[in-house]
Amino acid sequence: MRREVLICAYGLLLGVAFYEWKKRQGEQVTDDEGDSDFVDDVTSELESAAATAANFLDSATGGFLKISAMRTVDLSVLTNPNVQAILRVIRTGEGTADEAGYRRIFGGQMFTSYDDHPRITVTKSGYKSTAAGAYQMLASTWDETRKMMGLSDFSPASQDAAAVGRIAARGALPDVLAGRFDVAIKKIAKEWASLPGSPYGQPVMTIDKARQIYAMAGGETTTAVA
Repeated sequence: MRREVLICAYGLLLGVAFYEWKKRQGEQVTDDEGDSDFVDDVTSELESAAATAANFLDSATGGFLKISAMRTVDLSVLTNPNVQAILRVIRTGEGTADEAGYRRIFGGQMFTSYDDHPRITVTKSGYKSTAAGAYQMLASTWDETRKMMGLSDFSPASQDAAAVGRIAARGALPDVLAGRFDVAIKKIAKEWASLPGSPYGQPVMTIDKARQIYAMAGGETTTAVA
């Protein structure tokens, strides 16, 4: 199932919740306590819709991509050396390891505002893509991630958070934290086409190169299995 279909399904479910909220706006609220209850009810409806959408997307992807995992990521893991090291591997593969990588669009252009994903479609070397930022996320991937994680902009901090969210969605975050590098790479290669073992037919870095970058960035590796 195409990602765009999944995004539409997510939007539809949130739309239902918004429709219910609009209907409730017509109800008479007589005191401050009633206002509070009303807001709580609306919040609950929206959270329920988001959870339902996440569960639907999990099911629709057949389990290989668990969208709902992004909603519970503790962003304090961004300080973990293994997480920082795996992010360095991803950025090196995507050609965005330099500081300007956070502003790079597929093809080498730079965008100027972090307010939102630039949403610029570029055709180059036989590929057509909206990929942008340090992790070269497509606009559709960014929208899916932003909604699940509550990200408000496309700043470097939000891009890092989104990358960790995508790692979690691939079921690889526990592996990264535990130092199971090869296991983690195998899982997230389905997310980033430049990584060793990626199935998308694009140029990839070698596993030895990935290990080298990871170690140089301070990542630790264990041979323990999950």
